[in-house]
Amino acid sequence: MRMVDVIDQKRNGGVLSDEQLQFFVDGVVDGSLPDYQISALLMAIYFQGMTDREQTQLTMKMMHSGERLDLSEIPGIKVDKHSTGGVGDKTSLPLAAMVAALGIPVPMISGRGLGHTGGTLDKLEAIPGFQVELSEQDFIKQVAEEKLAIVGATRDVAPADKKIYALRDVTDTVDSIPLIASSIMSKKLASGTDALVIDVKTGAGAFMKTEDSAVKLAKALVAIGKQAGLKCEAVISDMNQPLGSKIGNTLEIEETLDLLKGNGPKDLLELVLELGSRMVVMGQQAASLTEARAKLEQTIADGSALARFKAMIKAQHGDPNVVDDYSLMPHAKYQIEYPAQKDGVIAKLTADEIGMASMLMGGGRQKADDQLDYAVGIELHKKIGDSVQKGESIMTIWSNREDIDDVKELLDQAVAIEESAQQPTLIHETIE
Repeated sequence: MRMVDVIDQKRNGGVLSDEQLQFFVDGVVDGSLPDYQISALLMAIYFQGMTDREQTQLTMKMMHSGERLDLSEIPGIKVDKHSTGGVGDKTSLPLAAMVAALGIPVPMISGRGLGHTGGTLDKLEAIPGFQVELSEQDFIKQVAEEKLAIVGATRDVAPADKKIYALRDVTDTVDSIPLIASSIMSKKLASGTDALVIDVKTGAGAFMKTEDSAVKLAKALVAIGKQAGLKCEAVISDMNQPLGSKIGNTLEIEETLDLLKGNGPKDLLELVLELGSRMVVMGQQAASLTEARAKLEQTIADGSALARFKAMIKAQHGDPNVVDDYSLMPHAKYQIEYPAQKDGVIAKLTADEIGMASMLMGGGRQKADDQLDYAVGIELHKKIGDSVQKGESIMTIWSNREDIDDVKELLDQAVAIEESAQQPTLIHETIE
C-alpha cells in the first residue's frame, strides 16, 4: 500500500477502507510516514470530510495505537465528563464531586490549558501540594475507595493523536469535525470509562463559534461513542461570556468551593446540574433527570459533595485546609477595578478577550511550556443583562504587576454597555 494512493482517494472524495486507515495510523506512530504526507491527508479530510464509519474507525485505530486503561477493578458504572473548553469553565470540579457523592465512580483524566481556555489540572495545582500525576494503580485504588480522582494521563494514551494534533495546529486543519471528534474520542475511549457526557461549547469564547457547528461536532462525538459501545450524550452550552464569575486558577478553585457550599453563581450551578443529572442517570442512580437533579442538589445541601472534594484533595496530597481557608492558595498582589464608562446594561462580555486578558497576566499559556501564575485572574461583578452605573466596577483584575494597560485594552474590546441587552441562553440543545 502506498500513502500517495490513500491521499489521492480522500482528496477525490472517496471513502477510506479500514485497512487504509490502519496503514495511516501505523505510519504516524512508527514514523514511517513523513510529515508532508500526513499533513496532505489531514488537508484532504478537512475539505472532503468523513463518513460516520470512517470517523469511528479512525478513532478506534487511534485509540488502539496506545494503551487502554483497565478500570474493571472498580465496581459500578464508571462515568466521565468532557468539555471542549471555555473561559471560567471549572464545571468538572464541582460536578465530579457531586456525582461521586452519590456513589458513582468518576475516573477523570483531564488536561492542561493552552491559550485563553483554562485546564482542570492547572486549577487543581493552585491547591498547595496537590498531585495530578498518579500511578495507574493508585488512580484505580483512589477511584475504588473515594469514588473520585482527577489526574493527567497515566499511560501512553492514543500516541497517534499527539502527532496528528501537532500537525493540525501548524497546517490550519484544527477545525475539522472528523479530526476534532477522533482526537477527543480516541483519548476518552482509551480512558476505560463506561459512560460519557460531553459539554460542547458554542459562542465567541468557544472553539465552535456557531451553534450549527457545535451541533455537528456533538453529533459526531455521540455517534462515535455509541458505535464504540460507550453510553454517550452531549449538551450544547453557551460560551459567549465567561462561565461563572471567576477566571484564573486560584479564583476558580474558590468558586468551586463556593458552589459546593451552596453559594455558587447560578449559571455555573445550572450547567453542573444539567450535565450531572445525565451522568447520574447513566450511572443508574436515578430513573429520570428530574430525580437525578434533586439528588445532586441534596449533595450540596447535606455537605456530602464538599466532603468528597476535600477527600480527593487529601488523597492526592493537597492541603485539605484550603476548603475552609482560601488564603492558603496563591493570591495576586494587586486588585485593580475596571469601572463602567457610562450608565446602561452589559450587552457584551466577550469570553475570549477576557480569557486572553487573564493569560497575558500569566493565568494561561501562550506556549505549552509557559509557567503559570496561579494567583492572577479576573473576577466579574456583572454579567450580560445586568444594569451598571458609570464608575461602578464591572470586574476586579487580580494581577501581580501594577501596569496592566495591555490587559485593559483587551477588556475594552470585550465589554459593551448599551441601553438594553438580551439574556444569553445557557443550554442550547441536547444530543442523545
